[in-house]
Amino acid sequence: MHAFSDLVQRSTAFSLNALEVAQNNVIEGFQTSAATSLVKAAQMIQLQKAISAVGMFSMFDAILQDQLQCPNGFKGAAALLEAKGESLLNERFSDIQLAINVLKHGNGRSYDALVQKAGTLPFRVKQPGEAFFNEGDVDEVSTLVEVDDSFVLLCAEVIHDVSVSILGA
Repeated sequence: MHAFSDLVQRSTAFSLNALEVAQNNVIEGFQTSAATSLVKAAQMIQLQKAISAVGMFSMFDAILQDQLQCPNGFKGAAALLEAKGESLLNERFSDIQLAINVLKHGNGRSYDALVQKAGTLPFRVKQPGEAFFNEGDVDEVSTLVEVDDSFVLLCAEVIHDVSVSILGA
C-alpha cells in the first residue's frame, strides 16, 4: 500500500471534488425549487465532510499505533514531534485532534479547550450559546466545529505533515 499520508490527500481531494459536483447540482436545483429533498441533499453534503474528517483522523490513529508500536498513536506522535522540536506542528496536530473529538463527542473538555483558543484557530468553533455559524444557511448541520472544505483539507495536510516528520512518509 502506498503511504497513508499520500493516499489521504488524494482521497480528500477526490471526495471534495465529488461533493462539489453534487453541491453544484443542488444549487442548480434551488434556482427553481425549495424542495425538502434539495435541503436534505445540501445537508448530507455537509455531513459527509464531517464524516470524512473524523474518519481520516481515526484511521490515522490506527496507523500511528501500528507504525509506532504504541497503544495511543496520537500521544506517541506528539511525543516524537516535541522531541524533534516541531512544537508548531504538534500544536496544529493537537488542535485538529480536539476538533475531531468535538465532532465525535460534542460538548466536553475538548470543546472547552477549543473555545478558549477560538480566536487563534484556522477553523471556526461555535461559541457557547451560539445557535448557528451562518443563520439562514439551509445546508448547515448541527456541529460545534464548522466543517468546510478548508477544514477537511487542513486535516489531510496535518496528517501528511505529521507523517513526514515522524514516519518519513
